[in-house]
Amino acid sequence: MPRNDIAVVGAGLVGALIATLLIQRGFRVTVYEKRPDPRQAGFHGGRSINLALAERGLHALRATGLADRVLEQAVMMRGRMVHDPAGHSGLQRYGVDDSEVIWSVSRGGLNALMLDAAEAAGATVHFDQSLIGADFDKGTLTLRDVHGEERRVEAPVVIGADGAGSALRAAMHLYSPLGERVEELGHGYKELEIPPGSDPSAPFAIERHALHIWPRGHYMCIALPNREGSFTVTLFLPNDGEHPSFRSIAGAGAAEAFFRTEFPDALALMPDFAADWAAHPVGTLGTLYLDRWHIDGRALLIGDAAHAMVPFHGQGMNCGFEDAAELAELFAAQPDDSAAVFAEFEARRKPNADAIAQMALENYVEMRDSVADPHYLRKRELGALLAERSPTHYLPRYRMVTFTHLPYAYALERGRAQDMLVEQLLKGHTSVASVDLDAAVRTLEATLPPLPKPL
Repeated sequence: MPRNDIAVVGAGLVGALIATLLIQRGFRVTVYEKRPDPRQAGFHGGRSINLALAERGLHALRATGLADRVLEQAVMMRGRMVHDPAGHSGLQRYGVDDSEVIWSVSRGGLNALMLDAAEAAGATVHFDQSLIGADFDKGTLTLRDVHGEERRVEAPVVIGADGAGSALRAAMHLYSPLGERVEELGHGYKELEIPPGSDPSAPFAIERHALHIWPRGHYMCIALPNREGSFTVTLFLPNDGEHPSFRSIAGAGAAEAFFRTEFPDALALMPDFAADWAAHPVGTLGTLYLDRWHIDGRALLIGDAAHAMVPFHGQGMNCGFEDAAELAELFAAQPDDSAAVFAEFEARRKPNADAIAQMALENYVEMRDSVADPHYLRKRELGALLAERSPTHYLPRYRMVTFTHLPYAYALERGRAQDMLVEQLLKGHTSVASVDLDAAVRTLEATLPPLPKPL
């Protein structure tokens, strides 16, 4: 097998992307996927929560020429539309204007586009091939097809992009323990739907260009728009404990009564609530941590296979795409030294993956609790003013994560420093109007160094 042959396990979003990027850099790539081809059999399996595409993901897609085609299938989301218990709502923008938005995309539709791109670039993709074993010393993988037949293939260099339940990770762990641990959130999710309206000229029942949130303290509902006019609604709730929890809500009748009390305006838009509740299982949420992502130059994990995270920052896919882009660049620089590439990749990406995993957990608290909290809103207002007055020294953490290429680890630490400063500036003030903004900017610029350029 030539030195530049690389095997990829997993033909999902990250697997298809890394295959395309590596082929663009002169490698030959073979991809093995346990599921059938979704372009023929339809999209199955995995979390179906809509994906939020942001700048990091778009940057990687631009290299494949897919960015514009993906955006044609996406729905722009300008910010969070927060729905209070009384039925009132208000938009909290993500950025300063429509140049800073995120996009709601269909996981299945995006996967189909990316598979087409990978095959057009020259990747060989084998579907219905489950990984059941690996011999990293001999450089082989053992696969089983849907008929139960097994075969062994050469794979001296293999990349695992097969998701949170990665079979390659399990094989690597058997060969050499990776220090794996999973921290369960203790909350689960249930998917529902707001269908499109009957008027084809206005199919969206609520604001189209927003991510809708019904925050209720320790739990929440969200809704993301789909192109045809529907919204994917997701309830996030503790798994156990006192009401409300998934354990305390037994059956569709109890769930409907719960929604009638807590989310009446959302329930009114879901005529098939009972059927959706019965049809969709409760999904689990957790964060995957590994001490190591690779075995010498033989095997490497990327995306969710290395660092699955909770979905509350909308960065899981974006982080995986950023993984793929950085890995491809490292391979281009050292095409004959996969051991050096894998070691450098882990050294660069692991601190950033740990940082975004932490921010995703923090964002759950922000979404379900803080977005309706007056003190949070004051901090947000003052932060926006500081960013306007001194853009060289202040940028809200959400914007750093979502609209720039600054490393996640930098965004985490800078965000903490900025948050401490804003808390200090607001001390003793019940409104932002009473803060001396000129003095606040002077304090900011004396306390924090300028933001790095380019962003």
